Amino acid sequence: MAGHSHWAGIKHKKGRADKERSKIFSKLSREITVAAKLGDKDPDMNPRLRTAIQAAKQANMPKDNIARSISKSEISGDKNYDNLRYEGFGPFNVAIIIETLTDNKNRSASSIRTVLQKNGGRLGETGSTTHLFYNCGIIHIDNKKIGEEEIFEIASNSGAKDCFNLNNYHEIISEKEDFYKVKSEFEKKLSDFEYSGIEWRPLNYLDLKKDQKEKIVDIINSLVELDDVQNVFTNANLGNIKL
Repeated sequence: MAGHSHWAGIKHKKGRADKERSKIFSKLSREITVAAKLGDKDPDMNPRLRTAIQAAKQANMPKDNIARSISKSEISGDKNYDNLRYEGFGPFNVAIIIETLTDNKNRSASSIRTVLQKNGGRLGETGSTTHLFYNCGIIHIDNKKIGEEEIFEIASNSGAKDCFNLNNYHEIISEKEDFYKVKSEFEKKLSDFEYSGIEWRPLNYLDLKKDQKEKIVDIINSLVELDDVQNVFTNANLGNIKL
């Protein structure tokens, strides 16, 4: 779906090259390690860790890798990772938000700036693009797993903002601050989701020509290739262009 995290899209796709698979696992592993370091090692007591492990399982990351990532949190005391957000513009005035998990903000900023500048874009100031998006929690549940009436009931009682029945799944949207609370209510009924995460959704989508869309996809791919980058969001309506 246009506007979704590119990361959320690629992690479900099969048949990726080993190199790309390894990079995906590396990003997931880093998030698991940081989540375990900042909170409880028990995912039942740590919503961020639980969400990170669920994402890893959705990407078919082996259980041993997940366990090692949690263990790393105990021996990585000298290395601190920060969640940093960068904002910028691509060509055609497309707005981009890049979320990173990094131990070197100068490296991250330099790498992101280089990718954007090489492709006719630029890095912006804090707040230069976020006003074009809203930050929200997203949950996708296979519509075969639970009925529409029950979904709407749980969504209403848990404080979700919106609930939609899309092609093959239900989409539940919450305020960012309510994401883990809403997710916990659904976890009482379901053991796994198709997808869950916190995203930046565009307030309005920017329509582009086919060649322009392809250019934006190339930029997103280049950004996602950077080790520090976890998520990339754009207000470009990418339609059916494959990421």
